[in-house]
Order: sequence, then structure tokens, then C-alpha cells
Amino acid sequence: MPMRVPTCDSNRRRFLASSGVSALAALTACAATQAATPATPPRLRLIGEARLPYRLQFQNTVVGGLSGIDFDPASGVYYLLSDDGGSQSPPRFYTARMAFTADALGAVELTGVTSLQGLNRPDPEAIRWHAPSQSLLWTSEGNALLGAAPSLQQARLDGSLMHTFALPAMLDFGLASGARINKTLEGLAITPDGRHAWLAMEAALRQDGPEPTVQAPGGPCRFTQIDIASGQAVRQIGYVPDAIPQAPAPTGADADNGVVEVLMLDADRMLVLERAYMTGLGDKTRNSMRLYLIDTRQATDTLNVAALKPDNHTPTPKTLVSSFSSFAALTRLDNTEGMCWGPNLPDSHGKPGNRTLLFVSDDNFSARQITQFLAFEFLE
Repeated sequence: MPMRVPTCDSNRRRFLASSGVSALAALTACAATQAATPATPPRLRLIGEARLPYRLQFQNTVVGGLSGIDFDPASGVYYLLSDDGGSQSPPRFYTARMAFTADALGAVELTGVTSLQGLNRPDPEAIRWHAPSQSLLWTSEGNALLGAAPSLQQARLDGSLMHTFALPAMLDFGLASGARINKTLEGLAITPDGRHAWLAMEAALRQDGPEPTVQAPGGPCRFTQIDIASGQAVRQIGYVPDAIPQAPAPTGADADNGVVEVLMLDADRMLVLERAYMTGLGDKTRNSMRLYLIDTRQATDTLNVAALKPDNHTPTPKTLVSSFSSFAALTRLDNTEGMCWGPNLPDSHGKPGNRTLLFVSDDNFSARQITQFLAFEFLE
């Protein structure tokens, strides 16, 4: 069963010990979450795990840094995006196939690699298959030091650039306002009808509040809805990420928490993956993954709000679906950043059964980390 979200009363004692937008916004979100929590939240059942070898060589590239994944059910092809901007191999995505049953995930078979073209100094993060145009949408986190803004691209299957979307100026880097370095467009979702894309920031903009700490949640992250045909931003909502779940060792060492991926459940409901990292903890505790469910209709539009304050917007409520640490069969969790729907499982009568949900981790091309694929049955 999914973990229970801590009650507002238990969180209030922690939040009142801190101050600022983060604490007040989190209280608002917590109260709204309790009011909107469904009687029976969705849950996950672990199917299996697979890994790729460290620094696997494939078609003259080094496989690693897999930060995005998506699936085309018509062809059975998975698209895997590397966040390597060119330091190991050219910016690229891989194609793959995966075979699994209701109780096991088989080996991941890479079938091709394609270089992404047309974007200067990319930092790829998220990828989605867009069936209506038979193309791929992908995000770049940008690079403030090199003058590259966070961006959304549309690419052909040969990697050539079709279109670069004009994003709201607030999502660009700034000193006193705007995006934080390395905390920008981590998440990308496409609505089932293919008309809209949702872009998710990993952390709050500077003017919207602080990053999470062990004591308090962060300021609200902005999720922006883009009309794909026109390229226009049409709506935006706030989402409050959790506090860092545990203190690092030693105290004061690196630790963070943020939004790393989003995925549409239907036209309005969205799955949100939060990933935390805490230095010095064990194989299963240094990385924390928690999957939440939100309804985008339950938040106010923030597209024209310059700075988010507790009194000028309502962030989306969220319901905990699962904390990955609850799966005893997983002895290690890594830097999971990609999430997608997989094929439906067959039911006992040979008809389509429940959806599968897949995740991939970014090993940062580090020997201390792993490229891990996880497959779950989504039970709603």
C-alpha cells in the first residue's frame, strides 16, 4: 500500500519553526491535499528491474546519463535521452526494446542511436514521443554560464530540428529572479490528445521561494502548459516539493529534493516524480523517489503572476502514490529521472490489462552509480 502523507498537524509544527514563502505555501498545499485526497489512491506493484553496464559502448557512443524515457505503443520502441551535452559523445537519444511479463523485466536491448541537431550547448533532460506529428519533443535545461536558455525542442526521428518553442521569459536564468542554475526544465508531459505539453521546473524560481531543506519544503515549482500547434504558453500552476526526507552525513553535506519528471494520467491528472539525494547514506536511502498524483484543475493559474506568494495563488494538492523505498525487493535506488507509460499487461482473458509504468536512472557517467530500469504495474 502507498505511504500516507504526513498530516497537516504534524507538518505544521515543523513548518512554524521555519519562515518564509516555502513554509506558508506548503501549509496551504497540505490542507488542500487532505481535502482532495481520493478514498483509494493509485498504487504500484513492482514487476522487475534491469541494468545496463557502466560505460557501455554502443555504435561509437558511451551509454549513460539517461535522464528521459518514452514509449511509442504503435511501434514498440522506447526512446532514451542522454543528458550528455557532448562531453562523452554527441548529444543523442537511443532507441530500445524491452520485453517483460507480469512478473519479470527482461534485458534492455538498444537498437539505435541518433544525434540531436540544431541546438547550441544543449543539456538534454526529458523526451516525449508525439504521435500526431510522428516526432519527438525534448527539453534542454540550458546553461547560464554559456548563455544558453532553458528550452523545448521538437525533433524529427533523424534528430534534425523541427521547431524551438518560445517559452515565458520568467523561465530563463536571472540573478535576483528567474531559474536557478541546474534546476530548470527537468519534466515534460504530453496530454493524451497530443495538443498540449506540460513543462516542469525542478525547483522554484528565485522570486518564488527557497529550495527545499531538511526542515522545510521548497517554494512552488512552476508547471507550464504549452499549446503545441501555436507554441504559446496557455496556463501555469504551482507545485510544492517536499522537504529533504533525511539529513545527509555529515550534517551540512550535499542534499536536495526536486521535481524530475511528470507524466499525464489522463487529460487533467498528472503523475509527478520527486527525487531527493542525501550524501553519505546507504544504497537504498541516499536517493529517495516519491511518486505523487495531482489534478491540474485544482490549482490557480500563475502564468501572469510575477512572483508567487501565499496570498496570490493556490498550489496544486498532491496525493502520494508510492515511495520507492517501500519495495523490499529493490536493494538499491539510484538517480531516477525518467518515467513513461509502457504497454498494457494482458489480463486473465487475454484482453488489455493494467498499464505499466517504467523508470530509468541517470548514472552521471559515474562508476559509483548505476543505469537502472524499473517496471511497475499501475493499479487504479
